[in-house]
Order: sequence, then structure tokens, then C-alpha cells
Amino acid sequence: MSLDNGHDDVYGGTGQTRTRLPEGEGEGGYGGGRRPGRSPSRSLVTVVGVVVLLIAAIAFANRGDDSASGGGADSPAGPHATPTAPTGTKPVGSGFAHDEQGVQSAAANYAVQLVSADILKPDRRPGILQRLFVADKVSALQEQFDKAYSKDFLAKVGLDENGNAATGQTYVSRTVPVGTKTTAYADSTATTEIWCTGAFGTAGTGSKTPVTNDWFTMTLKLRWVDGDWKVESFSQKDGPSPVNGDNKVSSADEIAKAVREYGGFTYAR
Repeated sequence: MSLDNGHDDVYGGTGQTRTRLPEGEGEGGYGGGRRPGRSPSRSLVTVVGVVVLLIAAIAFANRGDDSASGGGADSPAGPHATPTAPTGTKPVGSGFAHDEQGVQSAAANYAVQLVSADILKPDRRPGILQRLFVADKVSALQEQFDKAYSKDFLAKVGLDENGNAATGQTYVSRTVPVGTKTTAYADSTATTEIWCTGAFGTAGTGSKTPVTNDWFTMTLKLRWVDGDWKVESFSQKDGPSPVNGDNKVSSADEIAKAVREYGGFTYAR
């Protein structure tokens, strides 16, 4: 899904929130069989698993007291009791830190929202644009997004005029930042690149756009406004894309269940 705005001066390039639609349908109309690839060594997987556990243990030990990250003894129990554990400098209580790590954290979170299912919903789109962008860009962006995500466009990807999938189907648009880097930084402006992967498409019986994986890089230009980083313009390009692994393709029901049960990250640092 691409937002062809035709206004490079507003967006700083071809801003996109995308779903890479498959070039053909596989067996049963959903993903086909396994893709050829290398079978990973079991011993290597074991070593990597141990390293990941060690890194997680070190990160947990370095968190210090919970009060700085929003948790604490009085936090309610349950899956939403505490935010995602950060690494490096602890996140500020609200907004993002006024430094390079802060701008990278902001850019990673904003990329997740710009390529989300909610951006296709007319009732949620204005709030997203107001939260993410500098005030003097919101009006032009609203007009361009509304034009790009028209009823006709939504119908082509299997959604109704409100951005909802048909009964029995689940629309998926999840973006995962793999890494970030700052290519320009000043006290009030910065440019950050976010390397992303994600899952995009519609899961369910009869879907003509099964959920597929994609790799892309977003570039966000941000400005420090009223104590927080806001987006001034954004653009997107394909890749870098690694070789596909030898993964068993999941069923549409498994994908839909995963989307329902696993919430997306809200703090990407």
C-alpha cells in the first residue's frame, strides 16, 4: 500500500504506508508451500538462544528501579502492567528525550504507526496525524491521506469504507523496526532512517491478499517542537531484504489468532 502524494515538498519524498501484495496466490489461496532456503543448524539455534537469554538477563539487571520506567510496586498485575523494557538510557516519562537516542526512539515508534492498520481508518487517521506531525503539516497531510485511502482503494484491499475487513477476515498491518540510525542531528532538527520488516495483508477464508512479509526503510525528518520530537516529512524505499528462511507457512487462522492475541509494541527502544 503506497501513498502517492505527488507533493514531495510537503512529505520530503514519496511517503508510504504500505502493504506488499503478493504477485500470485499459493495453494488454497493463502501463501502456498514452503519457500526453498537453508535449513538452520540446530546447534547454532541453541547457541543463539543462549546468547539472547544472556542479553535479556543483562538488560533486566541494568534496569535499576522500576519507578523511572513507569512501573513500581503499586502497578496492577497483568499483561499490561508495565511497558516494554527499554535498553540503554531509560525513557522519559512522556514524550521522547531531547538527544539522538530520543529522536531514534521517536522515529521507530512513528514508523510503526504510519504503517499500521489504524492509518486506513477514517475515524482514527486524524488523531494519528495530529500526534505524529508538526502542526503546520497536518492539514495538507489529512487531505492527501484521505484522497489516497478512498473508498475505492479500501475496497481493493478488501476493506469497507470504515477500514474494516469483511466478517470472518482479519486485516493485518504490523511493522517491526529492526534498527535505526541518525543521518543528521541538530538541536531542533534531525533525520533518522528506520529499517523495518512487517506482516501485511488479510487473513481469512476467501482472502485475495494473504498476509506476506516485507522489508523496507523509512526516512523521517523530525523537528523538536513543544518539548517533543514531531515528524516534518517522511519517505520510504524497499529493502535491505535478507534471504527468506526455510519457514513453514502458517494458516490464515493462525495468523488471525496471533494478531488478536499479541499486541504491538508501543515503545520501540
